[in-house]
Amino acid sequence: MRHLTEGVSEGIATDNRLRIRIPADMGKVRDKEDLEKWRRAGRIASECREWAREEIKPGVRIRHVLETVESMIRDQDAAPAFPAQSSRNHVAAHYCSSPSDETVYEEGDCVKVDIGVHVDGWVADTATSVDLSSNGRWGPLIKASSDALKAAIATVGDGVLVRDIGAAVERSITSAGFEPVRNLTGHGVDRWRVHCAPQIPNYPERGGARFHEGMMIAIEPFASTGRGYIHEAGRSEVFMLVRPPRKAKGLDREILKAIESWRGLPIARRYFSDHDPEALEDVISKLAKQGSLMRYPPLVEEEGVMVAQTEHSIFIGPDGVEVITA
Repeated sequence: MRHLTEGVSEGIATDNRLRIRIPADMGKVRDKEDLEKWRRAGRIASECREWAREEIKPGVRIRHVLETVESMIRDQDAAPAFPAQSSRNHVAAHYCSSPSDETVYEEGDCVKVDIGVHVDGWVADTATSVDLSSNGRWGPLIKASSDALKAAIATVGDGVLVRDIGAAVERSITSAGFEPVRNLTGHGVDRWRVHCAPQIPNYPERGGARFHEGMMIAIEPFASTGRGYIHEAGRSEVFMLVRPPRKAKGLDREILKAIESWRGLPIARRYFSDHDPEALEDVISKLAKQGSLMRYPPLVEEEGVMVAQTEHSIFIGPDGVEVITA
């Protein structure tokens, strides 16, 4: 799950906008037990990603893939770090099936699937793209995203400037004849946090931030056949509690308790199929209005543009870089 750059949208808030104090060790592994939980989350996420890659075919329901992935995660005594998502074509990210979504993949689609897993709160994030064209039309675009991720991984390390990763991504994607999506970024990950510092743009943004040993990060180059800029469009199926409700009076207590149980991780409307839909919408609306909940609508390029995404979670360890979702 990706991060919009600050000031572009309210779809995903930056840490500054939420006024959350970031601890000095945010996004860093504290001990070996933490790292083993992160590695386990990464292995599960990788298995689910590869299953989805094989399952995504014309005629298959998107909701089937997403719900099966989440069942696979839970069957291994882990949990989704965010709702599984699968976006197609000009939709770059955040397409998440509603409880009644019957949309199917179609021949000619360029499909993204984005999966997050947590083990005791320790988050792994990964994504891949699938070409459903009959002639391999989107293969070069997907390869551009994948090659950019490889270039980024080859560059990252203790003390490396964050902007050097952006430069590697931009150089790799533009040399293939495409554009990186410039207002989506990679990010740090941490316990119960899908996004934390640092933001990792897909181009060499100015600044002197550096990576440090012990960090866990997610790098996710998006390659586009268009200009490389996205905007929000459509109904939000994903939302996240960002602060305790200021006013709980009049809210359905059972639904509120269910939302709070996710401890600030993103959740989907389809997680609440056992609850009254009108009551759920009332809670979502009121929490959003008071600023306690944020919504995540689909993020789209222009119609006709195709977007590919590839993502890994990476640990910067004392012996070098470890791709935990490989």
